Amino acid sequence: MSRPPAVPIQCPICREPRRPREIIHGDLVSAPLCKVIQAAHPEWTDQDVICLSCLNRFRARYVTESLEAQIGELTTLDQEVVKSLREQELISENLNVESDAQRTLGQRIADRVAEFGGSWSFILTFGLVLVVWIAINTLAVLRRPFDPYPYILLNLVLSCLAALQAPVIMMSQNRQEARDRLRAEHDYRVNLKAELEIRHLHWKMDQLLTHQWRRLLEIQQIQTDLMEELVHRRQT
Repeated sequence: MSRPPAVPIQCPICREPRRPREIIHGDLVSAPLCKVIQAAHPEWTDQDVICLSCLNRFRARYVTESLEAQIGELTTLDQEVVKSLREQELISENLNVESDAQRTLGQRIADRVAEFGGSWSFILTFGLVLVVWIAINTLAVLRRPFDPYPYILLNLVLSCLAALQAPVIMMSQNRQEARDRLRAEHDYRVNLKAELEIRHLHWKMDQLLTHQWRRLLEIQQIQTDLMEELVHRRQT
């Protein structure tokens, strides 16, 4: 037999019909969040229900007010975290892919030069070129060496190489610093959202435990009443 379709439940906040799985009972909403909801809708109590959309909106409002009370005016990063909480979006992303896709031709060349200039391949190749250069101009391989001692042409080449290599490497380092700054901002957003989600999870666990203990006490009271009634019947 097929299950009957679920009857929509109207949210008392937005007045929209919602599916039962999108409805949360007020007992499961944390006390601070209940105060925020009641401040906007005084007729709402923790005995009513609320849909997930409205709950996420009030969660974002509560987080915004809490952050403003702790750190003052919200920055752009904090506003992005609050928005992700309200819309239930993922905030983590791969910054390396986005950063590499936005590189210009000059930045790619600078990265390649810096990568090669800081490797053993460059050191060994450059050392071999120096040895060959000095050997050719010192061991009389040529009758008239093109750069005799004290190797003025070699000094000029080395000076030009250093003058060109230094700014290119600095360009790559500046780009790496910009990437590190973006990574630090991204880590801050992820950590802030994780902290807020963990705090909300603690609230939800406390509410669930309180609700469970309340139900257990009610069941225990019913059992006690039944036992007293059975004892009273036996006595009569």
